[in-house]
Amino acid sequence: MHRDLFDRLERFYDAVPRDAARVEEHGGLVLFVRDGSGFPYYARPRLDAAAPPSLADVAAVRERQRELGVPEAFEWVHETTPELLPVARSAGLSVLEAPLMVLDRDEVPDPAQLSDVPVRVLDPDAPDFAAAVAARRAVAAVAFAAAGTARGDAGAAERDAAVTELEVAALDEERARIADGRRLSVLAGTPADGALASGMAMRVDDVAEIAGVGTLPAARRRGLGAAVTAALARELRAAGTDLVFLSAGSEDIARVYLRVGFRRIGTACIAEPAPVIA
Repeated sequence: MHRDLFDRLERFYDAVPRDAARVEEHGGLVLFVRDGSGFPYYARPRLDAAAPPSLADVAAVRERQRELGVPEAFEWVHETTPELLPVARSAGLSVLEAPLMVLDRDEVPDPAQLSDVPVRVLDPDAPDFAAAVAARRAVAAVAFAAAGTARGDAGAAERDAAVTELEVAALDEERARIADGRRLSVLAGTPADGALASGMAMRVDDVAEIAGVGTLPAARRRGLGAAVTAALARELRAAGTDLVFLSAGSEDIARVYLRVGFRRIGTACIAEPAPVIA
């Protein structure tokens, strides 16, 4: 029933890294290797592979990732490549099975209906653009260090400590991608409290993925995650994006996205080496 939708997702996943990474093929897998600084990419199934990725393919990619000094990371959609899940686990990888969700309505709630904290879309021409991007990244770093929906102690002090000065190349890349519609970034916060939640979206033609939605633990349970997601979804719909999707980190987090109008269609798998127990 969702075959065409899953095909569109596969083409999106394959296209997103290509303007910032070189491609290496290892059997049934393709490894995206970042050019320059920035987010290190991952390996995923090849679009044109004659057979599903094998255990040998996974081993070859992991060896290459270690040579490059990048995370041993793999991503795929279970419904498209179901054979990879047992292979990844047999290779000793820990696999997160994340709810894969698509936006199922044209009318997205106003963020102001979901939270009393204002949400703004980052403008690449704004004087404070560099500071806003740095704040978005700092909020995400603190939020994902304490993943989930539970409230916690980490807040403004931890966010401010996590702020780092962006390299000129990274800032120019962010500005260019927002200007040409390939990326959206939003911040939720107040002048008194500063940035409390953030999120972003990556867009290729009429398909976009919302990612990196995070709230400072001390600011949770105020509807900020839903408001940030709604702001991104509304901007994407207004830009003519037909398919908007995301992967939720857990079932609890998925319930946040249900409020915005997303529904689950499958499972996104994210694999990395299992932690070593002493």
